[in-house]
Amino acid sequence: LIQFYEKVQALHQDPKASVDNPLLAFSLIKRLHSDWPNVIYSDEATENTQALHAGFKEVEQELPGAEDLDGAARALMRLQDVYALSVKGMANGVFQPAGASRPPLYSPGRRVSLSADDCFHVGKVAYDTGDYYHSIAWLEEAVGLFRLSYGSWNPEDRSSLEDALDHLAFSYFMAGNISHALSLSKEFLHYDPSNRRVARNVAKYEKLLETGMAASAGPLRRPNGTRLQSRDAYEELCQRPGGQPSPEQLPRLSCSYETNGSPYLLLQPAKKEVVRIRPYVALYHDFISDAEAETIKELAGPWLQRSVVASGEKQQKAEYRISKSAWLKDTADPVVRVLEQRIAAVTGLDLRPPYAEYLQVVNYGLGGHYEPHFDHATSRKSPLYRMKSGNRIATVMIYLSAVEAGGSTAFIYANFSVPVVKNAALFWWNLRRNGDGDEDTLHAGCPVLAGDKWVANKWIHEHGQEFRRPCSTDPQD
Repeated sequence: LIQFYEKVQALHQDPKASVDNPLLAFSLIKRLHSDWPNVIYSDEATENTQALHAGFKEVEQELPGAEDLDGAARALMRLQDVYALSVKGMANGVFQPAGASRPPLYSPGRRVSLSADDCFHVGKVAYDTGDYYHSIAWLEEAVGLFRLSYGSWNPEDRSSLEDALDHLAFSYFMAGNISHALSLSKEFLHYDPSNRRVARNVAKYEKLLETGMAASAGPLRRPNGTRLQSRDAYEELCQRPGGQPSPEQLPRLSCSYETNGSPYLLLQPAKKEVVRIRPYVALYHDFISDAEAETIKELAGPWLQRSVVASGEKQQKAEYRISKSAWLKDTADPVVRVLEQRIAAVTGLDLRPPYAEYLQVVNYGLGGHYEPHFDHATSRKSPLYRMKSGNRIATVMIYLSAVEAGGSTAFIYANFSVPVVKNAALFWWNLRRNGDGDEDTLHAGCPVLAGDKWVANKWIHEHGQEFRRPCSTDPQD
């Protein structure tokens, strides 16, 4: 218990760091879900057993569950993929792109390493879903770390060198690398010679190699969902240090103070930066104050639930959108009402019901992201049409917090990204003037590499905007 307490105390010298650093966040979730119970119920905890068990039972319902821990493991794999991070580097607390001479994407104030058991758990989550690309990388790291510490025992660990060798051997077998599966299985038998199942596997692998029936192992390929056709472009934009405009775009971009003809903005004009002309994207700096942002986060906090996406006529959870969200009416607080008035003044659009949706507040935590998508509906069967106010004509996305790394908004087809700018609001048109969806607005929320990203979305619909954004004389516009 003393050993476990000292480990926890060392990790949390800075309480805020456990939220910012994804490795600390993962180890915190894992400790609360499995490591702590392992210590409490271990044979070593002989003294004060009843008090230990009673204390744990009091808070057990509030602790992270298996779904939380597995989600945190998938988040680390997502960060590994999108930011091309080295698994060995991540295990050592370094966020360095694999095989690159570029500087680290994130340099925490204090480096935190993952244990062999931590790496095993990440690899096991991949293994259980048949994802051998990721399981091999993480289990290799776990095996290496277990070998270094073989003979020493931690009561909080659930796995061992034998477990890691067993899972890694089968991963290599499923990936077609029979010879490596054989050597790992033989190493397993060195530590546990009486294991009949692994002995049968050794005989099976030897026979496959002798008869030449073992297929040659090709390069391991990352699993890719069929829904994400633009993965390479998306990840390249997320890795880009900041959205720099192309030289031909520069002469047409500008910064200005805008009143937009609104008396509301006369004394404090909006600070507008035109980020792109096509699609039209503008960033309004200092759109919201620190106090307003904190109020909105506090209002939304108790109502946050896992975000859903439109799927046909229904809405459901999806791995390609990992976040929590809540909806706030303008009657929730005077701050929300004032914010809606400011959005209406800056955009010149009508936000009265039913012309706009409630304010959606979203929190992207550990590895939180939203893969490439359109905000407007691409099918008449979309739930968006239930409002009877047409499609989403425009988006206003307000950054309520800063992040240390990651979390950019990437526009895939337009080939640029906008980093998180605290208290700024990003605006773009989802539809052309003729009512067609603008394909160039395909965008994504890059995974949060370090920090806690909060945004507020305001989606404005077509109806009510007929004379505020009229059609042009060009039917293609």
